[in-house]
Amino acid sequence: MTRASEVVQQLLQIKAIKLSPQNPFTWASGIKSPIYCDNRILLSYPSSRKIVVEALKAQSADFGDFDVVAGVATAGIAHGALLAAALDKPFIYVRSKAKEHGRQNMIEGHLRGNEKVLVIEDLISTGGSCLNAVEALETVGCKVVGAMAIFSYGFARADKAFADAECNYSTLTNYDILLEEAIKIGYIKPEDLETLKKWREDPQNWLQIR
Repeated sequence: MTRASEVVQQLLQIKAIKLSPQNPFTWASGIKSPIYCDNRILLSYPSSRKIVVEALKAQSADFGDFDVVAGVATAGIAHGALLAAALDKPFIYVRSKAKEHGRQNMIEGHLRGNEKVLVIEDLISTGGSCLNAVEALETVGCKVVGAMAIFSYGFARADKAFADAECNYSTLTNYDILLEEAIKIGYIKPEDLETLKKWREDPQNWLQIR
């Protein structure tokens, strides 16, 4: 079994990922979706959490040498901290915007400003929050070696955003592998497959074209 397949199976097993093509979820953006992914649930399952942390540790080697792990607030904080502990490296996290009180920090933790940083997010959808963190780190002088997440929907929009920002990124697993594994274990029916593929192609209008 590949690492990507194993991670997907763990996410399905603990219901961090749920698929419901017949009764869609509503995202905060208002988009109707047949999938809901909440990787924070991993934190409550030690055996699954260990598998994901080991996978993050192994895949982080693809980015070469780096000094610091940075989590993207809020969902990327815990996974980034776990990875930093596994690698015995310093950890920081990046807020979506600077605090309006106190020290008004956007980046929390100690930085000199010249470190090589690996950014950790829990999930890549459009890539916006992750790239916002990348920009904040580069603004203070850090070199971002890349970004890594647990899961990606595989939207073309995200690929373009990272390419435009000249930022390498990878994920432990993705939507295509999710569908493959969900069919194998009988989580979804073969007739649901086309519906789920259409959603990824056009999330905004999926309900009208399915």
